Amino acid sequence: MTFTYKTRGTCSSQITFDLDGDVVTNVKFYGGCNGNLKGIANLVEGMKVEEITERLSGVTCGFKSTSCPDQLAKAITEAYNRNK
Repeated sequence: MTFTYKTRGTCSSQITFDLDGDVVTNVKFYGGCNGNLKGIANLVEGMKVEEITERLSGVTCGFKSTSCPDQLAKAITEAYNRNK
């Protein structure tokens, strides 16, 4: 199932991804640092929700209290919890 998440407090404006059970695929960021976000999307491809959230939750960007990776962790956790 495909999910869309509107980010908050980051340069990217939106994240889309597929969730099959607890496995995340097809992550796409809209806006933000193109190369870095493509890299993050490739790194998390096929990973489980729990592993992604453990690795990315709480990552900050500069003086911001969040980041694109942190927003991805929030997005997939929210989607996973809605679809249990």
